[in-house]
Amino acid sequence: MSKQDNEQKVKLQQIGSGIGCTRDMRETLRALGLSRMHQVVERIDTPATRGMIAKIPHLVRVIEQ
Repeated sequence: MSKQDNEQKVKLQQIGSGIGCTRDMRETLRALGLSRMHQVVERIDTPATRGMIAKIPHLVRVIEQ
């Protein structure tokens, strides 16, 4: 088993458009790996990831596992 298998993951879905948002918010979406509406990605749950989610709560939804 690799180290990544043991780490907690969080699933994110983009629910808002980056159009009309500030450049900083669009870059945060891109950093999370989101580029399309309703796209779902899985990221390792770290404080940095949680900080990015907290910065754009109106654009992303955390899907509970």
